[in-house]
Amino acid sequence: MNIFESIFMALEAVRAQKLRSSLTLLSVGIGVFAIIASTSITSTLNQAVNSQLADLGENSLLIQRTPSIVFGTNWAKMRKRKNITFEQSQQFRERMTTTKMISVSNTSPGFTIKAGQESSNPNVSLIGIDEFYFSVNAVSLAFGRPFIETEVALSRNVAIVGNDVSKALFNGGDCTGRTITIRNQQFLVVGVVETKGGVIGESQDNRVLIPITVFNKYYTWEWDASVDISVKAESKFTFEATFDEAVGIMRSLRKVKPWEENNFEIDKNDALTGQFSGFSMAILVVSWVSGIGALFAAGIGIMNMMLVTVRERTREIGVRKAIGARRSWIVRQFLVESVTLCQLGGLTGMIGGLATAWGITSLIAQQGSTVLPFVFPWSTVLFSIVVCTIIGITFGLYPAWKAAKLDPIEALRYE
Repeated sequence: MNIFESIFMALEAVRAQKLRSSLTLLSVGIGVFAIIASTSITSTLNQAVNSQLADLGENSLLIQRTPSIVFGTNWAKMRKRKNITFEQSQQFRERMTTTKMISVSNTSPGFTIKAGQESSNPNVSLIGIDEFYFSVNAVSLAFGRPFIETEVALSRNVAIVGNDVSKALFNGGDCTGRTITIRNQQFLVVGVVETKGGVIGESQDNRVLIPITVFNKYYTWEWDASVDISVKAESKFTFEATFDEAVGIMRSLRKVKPWEENNFEIDKNDALTGQFSGFSMAILVVSWVSGIGALFAAGIGIMNMMLVTVRERTREIGVRKAIGARRSWIVRQFLVESVTLCQLGGLTGMIGGLATAWGITSLIAQQGSTVLPFVFPWSTVLFSIVVCTIIGITFGLYPAWKAAKLDPIEALRYE
């Protein structure tokens, strides 16, 4: 019997025993599905986050009260930290000597922006910034101009809008010179931010920027009063010196004793990338452990199914051995059938995993108004094929050996 006949007989066994075969193949499919889908989704999200963090600008630091990503019980500890006040940020700017490229900002979500009879969705992010925001952060304007020093110092009601807000209120394009209303306060639009797209389902164009002095005056509360400080080193050669100086100044301003840990977070781009990578890796590990566990359980199901197949085909095996079939031929026949069953389940899981990953990627991209490239996990697909082959051989070996050991006379008498 050649290999193609063995494959055909495996397919016939699936067709003849639909329920039993379906349950077995489903176990294999679930394991492969978990591995393929999790790998593709986390790879896509990591790529998107790395791209967005790169947009923060080279040689940049971000100082916050709490980290961007917090795991486990650390959150309760982080919440007890005192706010980084606007006054502290100004003192920080005055003390820094290695660079003067320092920007202060704060963000509050959930605003509705109005212009005449038009209104935006009630999920616009309002961001208070200073005149250094655009030079420190990798953000540029499509139309108009940034804020000037006097507008920030004198708390002028001027605004720069994101592309989503511009579309909702003014049908997009250049809307400088127009007026918007934010909770009964009118603002003159002086610029439109260049389209940034989105990441992880959140649009970066659904925002309005106003002077931070105005933000602090009208739109902040105690729970969200902590500001963020962005620092850009003058060059990559002064980056470490800038980082060390920033840590020292913040510890002094926050009255941190020498033996105490920082009560603030200061992150580099690579540190933020590492935080998200750790989060995605945790998801990946759980998915892989679950997937491999499902594959092991599926292997037991494959062995049980092959043992039943051996019992049902005992007379057939006796006939084959009676006419001269070697034990190695019988072993190969049942191993090929076992591997074929595993590969069928694996193929189902691959298709399902890739389709799910592509669907989730597309959904996130649509909600975030960005192009999120789908990452095809070639290495994981090849790994799944190899694992399914190994499982088929490992768990099919005992039934194949049992079939090959059958006595042809006893097998022919089997009813």
